[in-house]
Amino acid sequence: MRSLGVLCVSALLLIGGCTPMVKQEEGAEVTTRTVDLTVPPLDIWERIRRGYAVPNLNSELVDKWTEFYAKHPQSIRRMADRSGQYLYYIVDEINRRGLPTELALLPFVESAYNPAAYSRSHAAGLWQFIPSTGSAFKLEQTWWRDQRRDPVASTNSALDYLEYLFEFQGDWFLAFASYNWGEGSVKRALAKSEAEGLPLDYQSMKMPEETANYVPKLQAIKNIIDNPEHYGVVLPIISNEPYFASLKKDTDIDVAIAAQLAEMSEEEFLLLNPAYNQGVILAQLQPEILLPREKLAVYLANLAEYQGDLSSWRKYEGKAGEQVEQIAKKFDVSDEVLRRANDLQRNDTKLTEDRTLIIPGKTAIESIAAAEVRAPVRVHRVSKGETLSGIARRHGVTVAALRSANQLKSNKLKIGQRLRVPS
Repeated sequence: MRSLGVLCVSALLLIGGCTPMVKQEEGAEVTTRTVDLTVPPLDIWERIRRGYAVPNLNSELVDKWTEFYAKHPQSIRRMADRSGQYLYYIVDEINRRGLPTELALLPFVESAYNPAAYSRSHAAGLWQFIPSTGSAFKLEQTWWRDQRRDPVASTNSALDYLEYLFEFQGDWFLAFASYNWGEGSVKRALAKSEAEGLPLDYQSMKMPEETANYVPKLQAIKNIIDNPEHYGVVLPIISNEPYFASLKKDTDIDVAIAAQLAEMSEEEFLLLNPAYNQGVILAQLQPEILLPREKLAVYLANLAEYQGDLSSWRKYEGKAGEQVEQIAKKFDVSDEVLRRANDLQRNDTKLTEDRTLIIPGKTAIESIAAAEVRAPVRVHRVSKGETLSGIARRHGVTVAALRSANQLKSNKLKIGQRLRVPS
């Protein structure tokens, strides 16, 4: 059963005013906003403001981060511009669940609203799911696609997770800290606070610097969104209506061709469909592609007229005993790409049974090359006592790959040295 802190948002949306019944931190301030709901919100920003239901946090760190963001209005503008494609869906889903609209501001802190964001801890997407949490919340992560980068799937999973954290911790500040640090870590920190006779709240808890800054950053973004004129920030106009439409696909199609049919650049198409890793959208994944609403009719009309193959990828009926290397050579693809496309291991030199193989098309090589270009560069700063082999294990790469990426002639490292970590 949802607590009153969640239900209050629903009341706010219905009657136009509500004091959120959420456990209040010391130093936190609850603001009550009365809104005339007979007047539709002017844009998505006003809709977000109407749904605020988390107490305001007041602290030196909040002041620091509010000042920092206010001094970088162009950065706020860039993040807000990027958010325009996703915000309506996110806010609509938040409202449907009766949650505080502050949650729609979390991707500003997590990913700067960049669906391709990737961190050194292997977190990906708007909501920065690490692999294990993504798997726990049913976000598929395969060679073909990574749903942590899917705007719709990741949003649904993130809100599921945040609802769970709020129920688990009973407090939104602690829920946000848990999202950043892990609920187990927060629980242990609270137990330590209790043993030391400290208040059991976010501001009294001992935590890593990143987590200590996490909620203040969110509050700083909230402050600026709430009153952009005061901080000299000009927010882009984002209308309070859906940006994209979804379309189910029952045939394989290359990403490049889908973008062409929608009369979009591939880069624009991938902003809405960033989950596909190999340049092809496979029908067997039961996918839905996202298109700007005004592009849907264009896409369908061009699809009806299209005469060529929708995908450069093909299928081959392999026979038991056939050599994998010979099949790859027959279709002029590398055996490594063929193996990965069909979940074959290195020691699978030949087929053990008759099976249908997926033959990668030209987009395989192109998409792999593009992914290497798009992949964010991870940088590791060497600390005292670290070794090259230890750093390689930590990041899931080989020592040889680290040495090659950094042109190292030996395994000797210096404290403070920056290493490029290959994806």
